[in-house]
Amino acid sequence: MNTYKTSEIAHYIGIHPNTVRLYEKLELIPKPERKENGYRVFTDFHMEQIKFARIALKVEVLQNGLRKQAIAIIKTSALGNFSMAICLTECYLQHIRNEQKNAEEAIAITERLLSGDSHEIGSTFLTRKEAADYLQISIDALRNWEMNGLLAVKRKQNGYRVYTSEDIRRLKIIRSLRCANYSLTSILRMLNTVSQNPQADIRQVINTPKENDDIISVCDKLLTSLHYAEQNAKVMLTHLEKMKKQFHANPTL
Repeated sequence: MNTYKTSEIAHYIGIHPNTVRLYEKLELIPKPERKENGYRVFTDFHMEQIKFARIALKVEVLQNGLRKQAIAIIKTSALGNFSMAICLTECYLQHIRNEQKNAEEAIAITERLLSGDSHEIGSTFLTRKEAADYLQISIDALRNWEMNGLLAVKRKQNGYRVYTSEDIRRLKIIRSLRCANYSLTSILRMLNTVSQNPQADIRQVINTPKENDDIISVCDKLLTSLHYAEQNAKVMLTHLEKMKKQFHANPTL
């Protein structure tokens, strides 16, 4: 059985010793035994478990509880329950694929709405509350989208906002994309591009941040991020299968 000091296992993996201690504190690895002098003694299982945790935590997608699922998988593996960890990872992978499906469906809905293939409510003008009720969204969401520049709403002489059929169509697009967890930035980028070039590739535009964007989040490139998450989950499964074969009889080795 190979054993390692904190500094040694940190060096082999390429992380700071404090990261090893943090993983222990967060229960991402089992508590190591200690020598009489109080020094931690790590094993090959700790080595592989830290590697596994770092694989799982590479994914930046946080939506709909995906990060919580990844943490639960890591903690389950840390307990040596590899069969359960594998089962959880398979569910995690399916969750990611469902998110991918939602993201693709939102783009399809957007393309249909932009093509004019939708049934709006005629030329009736709606108030903010009426528009929110019609779209089944909150007034706060509507206000937030307007404040972030996704929609410029006309006003009556009395200052009240009015929403036209064109506004409703645009709001349906925003709602569909937000439900699939696209960022406000990516939606605005797509809407602005399409307004200038109706023939633009929506899928490419919404998934490609501009070079001069100061901050780029995962949801600014959602399709790419979900694809990476799917590939990463497959790597997690492979690593868990390896750990199960190596440590199933005695996880402390």
